[in-house]
Amino acid sequence: MSTNHNPFEQSGFIQWHKRLSSHQLSRLHTFEAVARHRSFALASQELALTPSAVSHRINTLEEELGFKLFERFHRRIELTADGERIYWALRKNLDDINQEILDIKNQEISGELTVYSRPSIAQCWLIPKIAGFTNQYPSIQLNLLTGNDDVNFRGYGIDVAIYYDDITRPNLYCEDLMPESIVPVCSPQYAKQHDLMDNIHQLKNCTLLHDRQAWSSNSDYDEWKAWSEHYQLSLFPHRRNLCFDRSDLAIVAAMNHAGVAMGRKQLVEKRIKRQELVMPFGDIALKCQQRHYFAMLNEKRNPKADIFIQWLKQQVR
Repeated sequence: MSTNHNPFEQSGFIQWHKRLSSHQLSRLHTFEAVARHRSFALASQELALTPSAVSHRINTLEEELGFKLFERFHRRIELTADGERIYWALRKNLDDINQEILDIKNQEISGELTVYSRPSIAQCWLIPKIAGFTNQYPSIQLNLLTGNDDVNFRGYGIDVAIYYDDITRPNLYCEDLMPESIVPVCSPQYAKQHDLMDNIHQLKNCTLLHDRQAWSSNSDYDEWKAWSEHYQLSLFPHRRNLCFDRSDLAIVAAMNHAGVAMGRKQLVEKRIKRQELVMPFGDIALKCQQRHYFAMLNEKRNPKADIFIQWLKQQVR
């Protein structure tokens, strides 16, 4: 009668027919880390254990299973065929658990989110970035409304409103998003035609493009006046003006050679990089000390609105 026997038989299949104990689950967790790293040393760093403790757990697990999980070589380890099966079974179950956790959490951040924005911010800054939000949070259905009126949160079911202004609304939660500076911009063709490059005094012969609702319902020529006073220029009264109720429309007019617009740097930065616009007098910007972009939330806050605000701040950074 043969005396050969499996060295794992004493504790192998006899113990494993029972339900997994907490100790066995801990050893499987250790095994998953070692198998993923293919290294006892790296697994020990991740698990905050000594390499000898990790090795001891794996040895104990192999004894309990009754088969080897790793082939040990001088400077490396490799999974056995049985070890590969156990590893991928663990990975599948861990992935399933992670997905269940995500599904549970997404119940709180799914559904509709209605955002109100000034048209210029939406057109020039928010819309080009919005695919990143919908890809990151596919369970949120985003509804975007635009307008120049003060938002009626209750009347339109708005969750978040994005403003460029110098005042905040009472009884609403406000978050600063980013500051702003203004600088004159025009098309390269217009700058050449009117000899504007580094020749600021030529402005008196140009058409000035105005956003008359820059930060309130009647901002008049305030942006241009504030900039010209800061640089001690006498531009007003100016004989040639073209007015809009949206900053982005003034910028589109400037790109199409209609005149010189007062550009908000956050909204025109990409167009300058693409050379659709130029700053004919260099980067002589005026920082808007009082006015900035901010987001307002209804007093009834929800997780979706908070997530959207955090995403907006990431885009600013």
